[in-house]
Amino acid sequence: MKPMGALPPEFVQQDGLLKIGGRLADDWVAKAGDTPLFVYDMAIVAARIARFKAAMPAIDLHYAIKANPHADLLTAIAPLVDGLDVASSGELAKALAVKPAASISFAGPGKRDDELSAAISAGATLNVESEGEAARAFAIGDRLGVPPRMAVRVNPDIELRGSGMRMGGRASPFGVDAVRAAALVNAIVGAGADWRGFHIYAGSQALDPGAIIETQAATIALAARLAGEAGAAPPLVNLGGGFGVPYFAGDVALDIERVGSALGEALASRPPILAKTRFAIELGRWLVAEAGVYLTRVIDIKHSQGETFVIVDGGLNHQLAASGNFGTVVRRNYPLAVAARMGQDATETVSVVGPLCTPLDRLGDKVALPPVEIGDLIAIFMAGAYGASASPSAFLGHPAAIEIVTAP
Repeated sequence: MKPMGALPPEFVQQDGLLKIGGRLADDWVAKAGDTPLFVYDMAIVAARIARFKAAMPAIDLHYAIKANPHADLLTAIAPLVDGLDVASSGELAKALAVKPAASISFAGPGKRDDELSAAISAGATLNVESEGEAARAFAIGDRLGVPPRMAVRVNPDIELRGSGMRMGGRASPFGVDAVRAAALVNAIVGAGADWRGFHIYAGSQALDPGAIIETQAATIALAARLAGEAGAAPPLVNLGGGFGVPYFAGDVALDIERVGSALGEALASRPPILAKTRFAIELGRWLVAEAGVYLTRVIDIKHSQGETFVIVDGGLNHQLAASGNFGTVVRRNYPLAVAARMGQDATETVSVVGPLCTPLDRLGDKVALPPVEIGDLIAIFMAGAYGASASPSAFLGHPAAIEIVTAP
């Protein structure tokens, strides 16, 4: 038997039956008409946003829509946050449908000319990743007769300790090295573009509040240093995100109140050149991961050489991250349960596998569960971020998963 992560505390059971957003899992399947199915509990997302604002009242909150760009979810989140961060023209179009362009920023190291043109025409902020990208944006802006809104994405000379994905303190395709950032600011201002500040992102999926506090303080100091070198105060500094969620056994949820208290103290004593600067944090998975449940139906149970395999109708084609093939080095089990036997004693050790013809399609590896029967619903939690849109849905031609957002 191998351990799995703890179920998010927001999900309740009624007589051993899983409830999501106040309704039984079976009711959501009936509403959808089929499985596999993602259900996103918007009340959990709204509570996360409220918690962030209480902990960090002076900080703008941006939603990084790459975590989950589902249209209904985005529509519900947009009025609750201060901005949306996108990374493609497709995401830009989705963001523009629900939020004014002035509150949208566009990052990514490989923006095509048509993407730059779309962002400039709309009035979104480009997080510029290189001098070459800036030069292309200047030329496009001149052709359109529109001064581009541009922030400089900085590849910082710091990293977020303990993060699942480090994006600073090393050579990187993301952003401009800190030693060249001030010169790029001067080029932007000199070209007559609308300079919007700095975007500084050091890492993601961190659960250590001390590491986040340390990185945020260093980021503020870096922004002040770069502003001084450029001789210009940034209107906004995007501090990145990095807030992790407890996917696996032994993970402890991040104490954002501690992070918020320390960030407030750091901003109270920030250098004078940042006195009028606004600060933002962009979050994706921390807002939505724990709000999602992936429901998939048991279609067969097989026994092979002493092991039991529970075969379900959805797999890594919808929930790649739960299979251990997205962003993890060592495969570990997401929390999962039999939706009709919540709270019952685990009496069997089984592997939950999907329908795909690859041994990678394993959603639960030797996990302990109550007795499982054909027709049962298996619920995989922590499914609200990097699920459907981050998975190879075209692989082997199985149908796409259905997605439903509950009312807050």
